[in-house]
Amino acid sequence: MEKLLPRFLEYVAVDTQSDPDSQTTPSTEKQWKLAKKLVLELHQIGMQEVAIDENAYIMATLPSNTKKDCPTIGFIAHFDTTPDYTGENVKPQIVTDYDGGEIVLDARSNSVLSPDYFPDLLQYTGQTLITTDGTTLLGADDKAGIAEIITAMEYLIQHPEIPHGKIRIAFTPDEEIGRGAHKFDVKRFGADWAYTVDGSQIGELEFENFNAAGAKVFFDGRSVHPGYAKGKMINAIGLANTFMSLLPKHEVPETTEDRQGFFHIHTVSGKVEHAQMELIIRDHDEEQFQARKALLADIAEKINTTVGETVVRLEITGQYKNMAEKVAPVFHIVELAEEAMQDLGIEPIIKPIRGGTDGSQLSFMGLPCPNIFAGGHNFHGKYEYIPLESMQKAVLVIAKICELTAEKLVKYGKSKKR
Repeated sequence: MEKLLPRFLEYVAVDTQSDPDSQTTPSTEKQWKLAKKLVLELHQIGMQEVAIDENAYIMATLPSNTKKDCPTIGFIAHFDTTPDYTGENVKPQIVTDYDGGEIVLDARSNSVLSPDYFPDLLQYTGQTLITTDGTTLLGADDKAGIAEIITAMEYLIQHPEIPHGKIRIAFTPDEEIGRGAHKFDVKRFGADWAYTVDGSQIGELEFENFNAAGAKVFFDGRSVHPGYAKGKMINAIGLANTFMSLLPKHEVPETTEDRQGFFHIHTVSGKVEHAQMELIIRDHDEEQFQARKALLADIAEKINTTVGETVVRLEITGQYKNMAEKVAPVFHIVELAEEAMQDLGIEPIIKPIRGGTDGSQLSFMGLPCPNIFAGGHNFHGKYEYIPLESMQKAVLVIAKICELTAEKLVKYGKSKKR
Protein backbone atom coordinates (compact mmCIF):
# COMPACT_ATOMS: atom_id res chain seq x y z
CA MET A 1 0.00 0.00 0.00
CA GLU A 2 2.96 2.34 0.44
CA LYS A 3 3.06 2.84 -3.34
CA LEU A 4 -0.64 3.73 -3.69
CA LEU A 5 -0.49 7.42 -2.73
CA PRO A 6 2.67 8.37 -4.68
CA ARG A 7 1.33 6.41 -7.65
CA PHE A 8 -1.92 8.37 -7.56
CA LEU A 9 -0.17 11.71 -7.12
CA GLU A 10 2.05 10.95 -10.09
CA TYR A 11 -0.97 10.21 -12.29
CA VAL A 12 -2.98 13.32 -11.40
CA ALA A 13 0.02 15.51 -12.19
CA VAL A 14 -0.39 14.56 -15.87
CA ASP A 15 -3.00 16.65 -17.68
CA THR A 16 -5.36 14.27 -19.53
CA GLN A 17 -8.37 16.54 -20.15
CA SER A 18 -10.48 15.21 -23.01
CA ASP A 19 -12.09 17.28 -25.79
CA PRO A 20 -15.62 16.57 -27.09
CA ASP A 21 -14.99 18.64 -30.22
CA SER A 22 -12.05 16.52 -31.34
CA GLN A 23 -12.57 13.70 -33.83
CA THR A 24 -9.42 11.77 -32.89
CA THR A 25 -8.97 8.92 -30.41
CA PRO A 26 -7.78 9.80 -27.89
CA SER A 27 -9.42 13.19 -28.25
CA THR A 28 -6.34 14.99 -26.92
CA GLU A 29 -2.70 14.26 -27.64
CA LYS A 30 -1.78 14.79 -23.99
CA GLN A 31 -3.61 11.62 -22.95
CA TRP A 32 -0.83 9.64 -24.62
CA LYS A 33 1.67 10.83 -22.03
CA LEU A 34 -0.06 9.04 -19.17
CA ALA A 35 -1.03 6.07 -21.35
CA LYS A 36 2.60 5.37 -22.25
CA LYS A 37 3.63 5.76 -18.62
CA LEU A 38 1.02 3.21 -17.54
CA VAL A 39 2.25 0.68 -20.10
CA LEU A 40 5.80 0.98 -18.75
CA GLU A 41 4.59 0.60 -15.18
CA LEU A 42 2.55 -2.52 -15.98
CA HIS A 43 5.68 -4.13 -17.40
CA GLN A 44 7.64 -3.12 -14.30
CA ILE A 45 5.24 -4.70 -11.80
CA GLY A 46 5.22 -7.99 -13.71
CA MET A 47 1.98 -7.96 -15.70
CA GLN A 48 1.88 -10.10 -18.85
CA GLU A 49 0.52 -9.49 -22.34
CA VAL A 50 0.82 -5.73 -21.87
CA ALA A 51 -0.36 -3.96 -25.01
CA ILE A 52 -1.47 -0.53 -26.18
CA ASP A 53 -3.22 -0.02 -29.51
CA GLU A 54 -3.28 2.88 -31.96
CA ASN A 55 -6.11 4.55 -30.01
CA ALA A 56 -4.33 4.35 -26.61
CA TYR A 57 -6.45 1.48 -25.23
CA ILE A 58 -4.28 -0.45 -22.78
CA MET A 59 -4.77 -4.11 -21.86
CA ALA A 60 -2.74 -6.48 -19.68
CA THR A 61 -3.03 -9.90 -18.05
CA LEU A 62 -2.33 -11.42 -14.66
CA PRO A 63 -2.22 -15.18 -15.39
CA SER A 64 -4.14 -17.65 -13.25
CA ASN A 65 -2.31 -19.24 -10.33
CA THR A 66 -4.87 -21.98 -9.69
CA LYS A 67 -5.78 -25.24 -11.41
CA LYS A 68 -9.48 -24.51 -11.06
CA ASP A 69 -11.45 -23.70 -14.19
CA CYS A 70 -12.21 -20.13 -13.15
CA PRO A 71 -13.91 -17.43 -15.18
CA THR A 72 -11.67 -14.74 -16.62
CA ILE A 73 -12.61 -11.46 -14.96
CA GLY A 74 -11.58 -7.89 -15.72
CA PHE A 75 -11.12 -4.49 -14.14
CA ILE A 76 -11.38 -1.28 -16.16
CA ALA A 77 -10.72 2.43 -15.53
CA HIS A 78 -10.23 5.53 -17.68
CA PHE A 79 -7.36 7.99 -17.70
CA ASP A 80 -8.99 11.08 -19.20
CA THR A 81 -10.54 13.84 -17.09
CA THR A 82 -13.60 15.96 -17.78
CA PRO A 83 -13.43 18.63 -20.48
CA ASP A 84 -15.50 20.94 -18.27
CA TYR A 85 -12.78 21.81 -15.76
CA THR A 86 -9.06 22.27 -16.14
CA GLY A 87 -6.76 19.36 -15.34
CA GLU A 88 -3.59 21.35 -15.96
CA ASN A 89 -1.08 22.01 -13.17
CA VAL A 90 -2.89 19.84 -10.62
CA LYS A 91 -1.23 20.35 -7.23
CA PRO A 92 -2.90 18.11 -4.66
CA GLN A 93 -2.92 18.92 -0.96
CA ILE A 94 -2.60 16.19 1.67
CA VAL A 95 -4.63 16.65 4.85
CA THR A 96 -3.56 14.12 7.48
CA ASP A 97 -5.75 13.24 10.47
CA TYR A 98 -8.65 15.37 9.20
CA ASP A 99 -10.27 17.14 12.16
CA GLY A 100 -13.80 17.56 10.78
CA GLY A 101 -13.47 21.28 10.13
CA GLU A 102 -13.09 23.49 7.10
CA ILE A 103 -10.21 22.92 4.69
CA VAL A 104 -8.89 26.04 2.98
CA LEU A 105 -8.07 25.07 -0.58
CA ASP A 106 -7.07 28.49 -1.89
CA ALA A 107 -7.11 31.53 0.38
CA ARG A 108 -6.81 33.98 -2.52
CA SER A 109 -10.10 32.92 -4.07
CA ASN A 110 -11.67 31.99 -0.74
CA SER A 111 -12.14 28.40 -1.90
CA VAL A 112 -13.03 26.35 1.17
CA LEU A 113 -14.00 22.69 1.46
CA SER A 114 -16.50 22.78 4.30
CA PRO A 115 -18.58 20.04 5.95
CA ASP A 116 -21.38 22.59 6.22
CA TYR A 117 -21.78 22.34 2.45
CA PHE A 118 -20.27 18.87 1.93
CA PRO A 119 -21.43 16.84 4.97
CA ASP A 120 -19.89 13.62 3.59
CA LEU A 121 -16.56 15.00 4.80
CA LEU A 122 -17.52 14.12 8.36
CA GLN A 123 -17.42 10.39 7.49
CA TYR A 124 -13.67 10.74 7.15
CA THR A 125 -12.68 12.43 10.40
CA GLY A 126 -9.27 11.14 11.45
CA GLN A 127 -8.39 9.97 7.94
CA THR A 128 -5.98 11.30 5.30
CA LEU A 129 -7.67 13.36 2.60
CA ILE A 130 -6.24 14.32 -0.78
CA THR A 131 -7.79 17.57 -2.04
CA THR A 132 -7.21 20.10 -4.81
CA ASP A 133 -5.46 23.44 -4.30
CA GLY A 134 -8.70 25.22 -5.22
CA THR A 135 -7.70 26.06 -8.79
CA THR A 136 -8.12 22.75 -10.66
CA LEU A 137 -9.93 19.46 -10.33
CA LEU A 138 -8.11 16.56 -8.67
CA GLY A 139 -8.55 13.84 -11.29
CA ALA A 140 -9.58 11.03 -8.95
CA ASP A 141 -12.19 10.35 -11.63
CA ASP A 142 -10.70 8.07 -12.67
CA LYS A 143 -6.99 8.10 -11.91
CA ALA A 144 -7.85 6.75 -8.48
CA GLY A 145 -9.37 3.70 -10.20
CA ILE A 146 -6.21 3.20 -12.24
CA ALA A 147 -3.96 3.50 -9.19
CA GLU A 148 -6.14 1.05 -7.28
CA ILE A 149 -6.22 -1.55 -10.06
CA ILE A 150 -2.46 -1.44 -10.60
CA THR A 151 -1.78 -1.60 -6.87
CA ALA A 152 -4.16 -4.56 -6.52
CA MET A 153 -2.41 -6.39 -9.36
CA GLU A 154 0.98 -5.72 -7.78
CA TYR A 155 -0.39 -6.95 -4.45
CA LEU A 156 -1.58 -10.23 -6.00
CA ILE A 157 1.74 -10.70 -7.79
CA GLN A 158 3.58 -10.26 -4.50
CA HIS A 159 1.18 -12.61 -2.67
CA PRO A 160 0.99 -15.76 -4.81
CA GLU A 161 -0.64 -17.61 -1.90
CA ILE A 162 -3.89 -15.78 -2.78
CA PRO A 163 -5.63 -17.95 -5.41
CA HIS A 164 -7.07 -16.26 -8.48
CA GLY A 165 -7.99 -17.09 -12.03
CA LYS A 166 -6.92 -15.17 -15.11
CA ILE A 167 -7.38 -11.44 -14.65
CA ARG A 168 -7.53 -8.89 -17.42
CA ILE A 169 -7.21 -5.15 -16.87
CA ALA A 170 -7.80 -2.26 -19.26
CA PHE A 171 -7.39 1.51 -19.21
CA THR A 172 -9.24 3.66 -21.72
CA PRO A 173 -9.26 7.22 -23.06
CA ASP A 174 -12.23 9.59 -23.49
CA GLU A 175 -14.75 8.13 -21.04
CA GLU A 176 -15.65 11.62 -19.91
CA ILE A 177 -16.94 12.51 -23.38
CA GLY A 178 -18.89 9.28 -23.73
CA ARG A 179 -16.46 7.51 -26.06
CA GLY A 180 -14.46 5.37 -23.66
CA ALA A 181 -15.94 2.09 -24.90
CA HIS A 182 -16.39 3.04 -28.55
CA LYS A 183 -13.18 1.37 -29.73
CA PHE A 184 -12.84 -1.16 -26.90
CA ASP A 185 -12.14 -4.62 -28.31
CA VAL A 186 -14.29 -6.86 -26.11
CA LYS A 187 -13.22 -10.02 -27.94
CA ARG A 188 -9.53 -9.24 -27.49
CA PHE A 189 -10.11 -8.40 -23.82
CA GLY A 190 -11.47 -11.91 -23.43
CA ALA A 191 -13.16 -11.62 -20.01
CA ASP A 192 -16.40 -13.29 -18.96
CA TRP A 193 -17.31 -10.13 -17.10
CA ALA A 194 -15.58 -7.08 -15.69
CA TYR A 195 -15.92 -4.24 -13.19
CA THR A 196 -15.30 -0.59 -13.83
CA VAL A 197 -13.53 0.93 -10.82
CA ASP A 198 -15.09 4.33 -11.34
CA GLY A 199 -17.60 4.90 -8.54
CA SER A 200 -17.61 7.51 -5.83
CA GLN A 201 -17.67 6.96 -2.07
CA ILE A 202 -16.51 3.83 -0.32
CA GLY A 203 -18.99 0.97 -0.62
CA GLU A 204 -20.68 2.02 -3.83
CA LEU A 205 -21.74 -0.89 -6.01
CA GLU A 206 -23.80 -0.06 -9.08
CA PHE A 207 -25.33 -2.17 -11.81
CA GLU A 208 -27.94 0.17 -13.26
CA ASN A 209 -27.53 3.59 -14.80
CA PHE A 210 -29.30 6.24 -16.82
CA ASN A 211 -30.42 5.85 -20.37
CA ALA A 212 -28.65 8.79 -21.94
CA ALA A 213 -28.70 11.00 -25.00
CA GLY A 214 -27.24 14.32 -26.02
CA ALA A 215 -29.15 16.98 -27.93
CA LYS A 216 -28.16 20.01 -29.98
CA VAL A 217 -30.78 22.62 -30.77
CA PHE A 218 -30.13 25.15 -33.54
CA PHE A 219 -32.09 28.42 -33.72
CA ASP A 220 -32.17 30.38 -36.98
CA GLY A 221 -33.19 34.02 -36.65
CA ARG A 222 -33.43 37.02 -38.93
CA SER A 223 -31.56 40.22 -38.16
CA VAL A 224 -32.79 43.66 -39.24
CA HIS A 225 -32.35 47.14 -37.81
CA PRO A 226 -34.01 47.04 -34.36
CA GLY A 227 -35.73 50.36 -35.03
CA TYR A 228 -37.64 48.85 -37.95
CA ALA A 229 -37.88 45.27 -36.73
CA LYS A 230 -41.61 44.88 -36.19
CA GLY A 231 -42.90 41.91 -38.15
CA LYS A 232 -39.46 41.29 -39.64
CA MET A 233 -36.91 40.37 -36.96
CA ILE A 234 -36.69 36.86 -35.55
CA ASN A 235 -34.33 36.84 -32.58
CA ALA A 236 -32.59 33.49 -32.28
CA ILE A 237 -31.69 34.22 -28.66
CA GLY A 238 -35.39 34.77 -27.93
CA LEU A 239 -36.21 31.46 -29.59
CA ALA A 240 -33.69 29.73 -27.34
CA ASN A 241 -35.25 31.40 -24.32
CA THR A 242 -38.71 30.21 -25.38
CA PHE A 243 -37.40 26.66 -25.85
CA MET A 244 -35.91 26.66 -22.34
CA SER A 245 -39.13 28.03 -20.83
CA LEU A 246 -41.11 25.08 -22.24
CA LEU A 247 -38.93 22.47 -20.54
CA PRO A 248 -40.14 21.08 -17.16
CA LYS A 249 -38.71 23.50 -14.61
CA HIS A 250 -38.17 20.95 -11.84
CA GLU A 251 -36.69 18.16 -13.94
CA VAL A 252 -33.11 19.39 -13.75
CA PRO A 253 -30.02 17.94 -12.03
CA GLU A 254 -30.19 20.31 -9.06
CA THR A 255 -33.71 19.16 -8.07
CA THR A 256 -33.62 15.42 -8.81
CA GLU A 257 -32.14 12.32 -7.18
CA ASP A 258 -32.09 8.50 -7.21
CA ARG A 259 -33.89 7.28 -10.35
CA GLN A 260 -35.45 10.62 -11.26
CA GLY A 261 -34.58 11.74 -14.76
CA PHE A 262 -33.75 15.23 -15.99
CA PHE A 263 -32.86 17.63 -18.78
CA HIS A 264 -29.56 19.46 -18.33
CA ILE A 265 -28.75 22.47 -20.49
CA HIS A 266 -24.99 22.90 -20.31
CA THR A 267 -24.18 25.21 -23.22
CA VAL A 268 -25.99 28.18 -24.79
CA SER A 269 -24.40 30.54 -27.28
CA GLY A 270 -25.40 32.78 -30.13
CA LYS A 271 -26.49 36.09 -31.62
CA VAL A 272 -29.68 37.42 -33.18
CA GLU A 273 -29.28 35.44 -36.41
CA HIS A 274 -28.06 32.15 -35.01
CA ALA A 275 -28.03 30.52 -31.56
CA GLN A 276 -27.26 27.05 -30.34
CA MET A 277 -28.09 25.07 -27.21
CA GLU A 278 -26.62 21.78 -26.04
CA LEU A 279 -28.22 19.60 -23.40
CA ILE A 280 -28.23 16.06 -22.10
CA ILE A 281 -31.26 13.84 -21.47
CA ARG A 282 -31.23 11.26 -18.69
CA ASP A 283 -33.73 8.72 -17.33
CA HIS A 284 -33.47 5.25 -15.80
CA ASP A 285 -36.86 4.23 -17.18
CA GLU A 286 -36.78 3.47 -20.92
CA GLU A 287 -40.37 4.60 -21.56
CA GLN A 288 -39.83 7.91 -19.77
CA PHE A 289 -36.53 8.34 -21.60
CA GLN A 290 -38.26 8.07 -24.95
CA ALA A 291 -40.93 10.50 -23.74
CA ARG A 292 -38.22 13.04 -22.90
CA LYS A 293 -36.81 12.86 -26.40
CA ALA A 294 -40.31 13.20 -27.84
CA LEU A 295 -40.92 16.29 -25.70
CA LEU A 296 -37.91 18.06 -27.22
CA ALA A 297 -39.24 17.33 -30.71
CA ASP A 298 -42.70 18.59 -29.69
CA ILE A 299 -41.26 21.85 -28.35
CA ALA A 300 -39.31 22.44 -31.55
CA GLU A 301 -42.41 21.76 -33.64
CA LYS A 302 -44.54 24.06 -31.48
CA ILE A 303 -42.13 26.98 -31.92
CA ASN A 304 -41.86 26.39 -35.65
CA THR A 305 -45.66 26.30 -35.96
CA THR A 306 -46.01 29.52 -33.96
CA VAL A 307 -43.43 31.36 -36.06
CA GLY A 308 -44.75 29.90 -39.30
CA GLU A 309 -41.44 28.62 -40.59
CA THR A 310 -38.63 26.26 -39.58
CA VAL A 311 -36.55 28.28 -37.13
CA VAL A 312 -35.68 25.46 -34.72
CA ARG A 313 -33.74 22.33 -35.71
CA LEU A 314 -33.10 19.46 -33.30
CA GLU A 315 -30.42 16.77 -33.34
CA ILE A 316 -30.50 13.96 -30.75
CA THR A 317 -27.64 11.48 -30.39
CA GLY A 318 -27.85 8.35 -28.24
CA GLN A 319 -25.03 7.94 -25.71
CA TYR A 320 -25.61 4.83 -23.56
CA LYS A 321 -28.34 2.61 -22.09
CA ASN A 322 -29.23 1.18 -18.70
CA MET A 323 -26.86 -1.74 -18.06
CA ALA A 324 -29.30 -3.45 -15.65
CA GLU A 325 -30.82 -5.29 -18.62
CA LYS A 326 -27.52 -7.05 -19.34
CA VAL A 327 -26.32 -7.54 -15.75
CA ALA A 328 -29.53 -9.10 -14.38
CA PRO A 329 -29.02 -12.49 -16.12
CA VAL A 330 -25.57 -12.83 -14.50
CA PHE A 331 -26.38 -11.22 -11.18
CA HIS A 332 -23.84 -13.36 -9.32
CA ILE A 333 -21.20 -10.89 -10.50
CA VAL A 334 -22.87 -8.20 -8.39
CA GLU A 335 -23.30 -10.58 -5.45
CA LEU A 336 -19.62 -11.45 -5.66
CA ALA A 337 -18.57 -7.81 -5.31
CA GLU A 338 -21.07 -7.34 -2.49
CA GLU A 339 -19.61 -10.32 -0.61
CA ALA A 340 -16.07 -9.03 -1.14
CA MET A 341 -16.98 -5.73 0.49
CA GLN A 342 -18.76 -7.39 3.39
CA ASP A 343 -15.77 -9.67 4.03
CA LEU A 344 -13.64 -6.53 4.38
CA GLY A 345 -16.06 -4.80 6.76
CA ILE A 346 -17.38 -2.41 4.11
CA GLU A 347 -21.12 -1.76 3.96
CA PRO A 348 -22.19 -2.08 0.31
CA ILE A 349 -24.13 0.89 -1.02
CA ILE A 350 -26.13 -0.55 -3.90
CA LYS A 351 -27.77 2.25 -5.84
CA PRO A 352 -28.33 3.44 -9.40
CA ILE A 353 -25.63 5.49 -11.10
CA ARG A 354 -26.74 9.02 -11.81
CA GLY A 355 -24.51 9.11 -14.82
CA GLY A 356 -22.79 6.57 -16.99
CA THR A 357 -19.55 4.68 -17.13
CA ASP A 358 -17.79 2.68 -19.79
CA GLY A 359 -19.49 -0.29 -18.13
CA SER A 360 -22.91 0.65 -19.45
CA GLN A 361 -21.72 0.56 -23.06
CA LEU A 362 -19.53 -2.50 -22.52
CA SER A 363 -22.46 -4.42 -21.06
CA PHE A 364 -24.34 -3.97 -24.33
CA MET A 365 -21.20 -4.97 -26.25
CA GLY A 366 -21.22 -8.37 -24.54
CA LEU A 367 -19.14 -7.65 -21.44
CA PRO A 368 -21.38 -7.36 -18.34
CA CYS A 369 -19.72 -4.68 -16.28
CA PRO A 370 -21.00 -3.39 -12.90
CA ASN A 371 -19.29 -0.43 -11.25
CA ILE A 372 -17.47 -0.41 -7.90
CA PHE A 373 -16.23 2.49 -5.84
CA ALA A 374 -12.94 4.29 -6.39
CA GLY A 375 -13.48 6.44 -3.28
CA GLY A 376 -13.66 10.05 -4.49
CA HIS A 377 -16.18 12.83 -3.91
CA ASN A 378 -17.25 15.99 -5.76
CA PHE A 379 -15.81 14.95 -9.11
CA HIS A 380 -15.28 17.45 -11.95
CA GLY A 381 -14.42 20.52 -9.94
CA LYS A 382 -12.19 22.25 -7.44
CA TYR A 383 -13.97 20.72 -4.42
CA GLU A 384 -12.98 17.19 -5.42
CA TYR A 385 -11.33 15.09 -2.72
CA ILE A 386 -10.59 11.46 -1.91
CA PRO A 387 -9.74 9.71 1.37
CA LEU A 388 -6.59 7.61 1.17
CA GLU A 389 -8.21 4.95 3.34
CA SER A 390 -11.03 4.55 0.78
CA MET A 391 -8.47 4.00 -1.94
CA GLN A 392 -6.74 1.36 0.18
CA LYS A 393 -10.07 -0.41 0.71
CA ALA A 394 -10.72 -0.35 -3.03
CA VAL A 395 -7.42 -2.15 -3.61
CA LEU A 396 -8.44 -4.85 -1.14
CA VAL A 397 -11.91 -5.20 -2.68
CA ILE A 398 -10.39 -5.79 -6.13
CA ALA A 399 -8.07 -8.44 -4.71
CA LYS A 400 -10.89 -10.04 -2.74
CA ILE A 401 -13.15 -10.27 -5.81
CA CYS A 402 -10.34 -12.10 -7.59
CA GLU A 403 -9.92 -14.48 -4.65
CA LEU A 404 -13.65 -15.17 -4.24
CA THR A 405 -14.02 -15.87 -7.94
CA ALA A 406 -11.36 -18.57 -7.71
CA GLU A 407 -12.75 -20.02 -4.50
CA LYS A 408 -16.46 -20.08 -5.32
CA LEU A 409 -17.06 -20.04 -9.07
CA VAL A 410 -16.29 -22.32 -11.94
CA LYS A 411 -16.98 -21.08 -15.43
CA TYR A 412 -20.59 -20.05 -15.91
CA GLY A 413 -21.38 -21.09 -12.34
CA LYS A 414 -24.98 -20.68 -11.32
CA SER A 415 -26.11 -18.04 -8.89
CA LYS A 416 -29.39 -16.83 -7.53
CA LYS A 417 -30.75 -13.63 -9.03
CA ARG A 418 -32.36 -10.73 -7.27
